[in-house]
Amino acid sequence: MRRASAVRMAGTWNTASAIDRVVLDADDRHRRRVTLTGEGGTAFLLDLPHAAALRDGDGLVLEDGAIVRVIGKAEPVVEITAASAHDLARLAWHIGNRHTGMQVMGDRLRIRRDHVLEDMLRGLGARMSTLEAPFDPEHGAYGHGDGHDHDH
Repeated sequence: MRRASAVRMAGTWNTASAIDRVVLDADDRHRRRVTLTGEGGTAFLLDLPHAAALRDGDGLVLEDGAIVRVIGKAEPVVEITAASAHDLARLAWHIGNRHTGMQVMGDRLRIRRDHVLEDMLRGLGARMSTLEAPFDPEHGAYGHGDGHDHDH
């Protein structure tokens, strides 16, 4: 079986050169070692030195140099906006205080759908819209590193 032991960060490689793609949700994109099969049938072992938070658009480098593209699977999420940057920071604090995964997207926040959190945020003045989209939550400051290959 082919093996991938390096990751190229999104934006640092030519995505048109990908030989296949794997579509994974946010949980399945935090991996160290797992057997994967691309949509085009490419089977390989992801075998990284430590767990990595793979992002939409990253490339998994196979031992022969070929690259399989990582695609973030669409998930039920809520995008959150607020009247001001101060209000958005306050909402982010409340989300973080509940140890919930959150994606920061400029002037918006994104979380997985959760009716309890949505009710809380609504009560705090958040504006929310629901959608199906890839979810790339921030990973904690005390995590195990990002697992990306930085020698490019």
